[in-house]
Amino acid sequence: MITVFIVEDLLEHQTYINTVIETDPELRCLGMTKRGYDAIHSVTKLQPNIVLIDIGLPDISGIECIVKLKPICPNVKFMICTAHEEDELVFEALKAGADGYILKTSKPYQIIDAIKELYHGGAPLSSTIARKILNELPQNKKEPHSIDYNITPKEHDILYLLGKGHSYQEASDLMFISIKTFRWHIHNIYQKLHANNRTEALNRYYKQSE
Repeated sequence: MITVFIVEDLLEHQTYINTVIETDPELRCLGMTKRGYDAIHSVTKLQPNIVLIDIGLPDISGIECIVKLKPICPNVKFMICTAHEEDELVFEALKAGADGYILKTSKPYQIIDAIKELYHGGAPLSSTIARKILNELPQNKKEPHSIDYNITPKEHDILYLLGKGHSYQEASDLMFISIKTFRWHIHNIYQKLHANNRTEALNRYYKQSE
């Protein structure tokens, strides 16, 4: 069972996300709050696996919450779930320690996939956010080749799909392989790139040569 805590100031969005979580038997919502300081107290006490948190809250921002909670809840993973997609907020959130970043416009299955991907060690990003990160990578000097880091053509395809913002399930479906096989490839990719998550893997693979 994957436990989730929701930090969202709009009641309709709280209700929507909670309803989405309740549709999946592998997920359980431990609670919800609309205020940042309440979140700090509740997350510290409940220690959920995943915290879905908005950026704009009535008291302190979701980014400030993450900064405060990360040191005292090292086993909790934080995923921004917001309407904001401005570059500065995206990178500020990731720099603060957010483990994933999705938009409220995500479809129900995308929210569920993102929660599960984050729980299993991934770093889910909506396609819009993934493109912003890729756009920040050095361009035009060198395209990644299969010989880099001993990445195989299939692993290159996986990195390409992840860079486009696809979830593990979406990417495995597009490649016509099982999710178990896909996760095995992800494990190998992360080992080769010495990466702990999607963002690190993409940055290292697409980084230009010195």
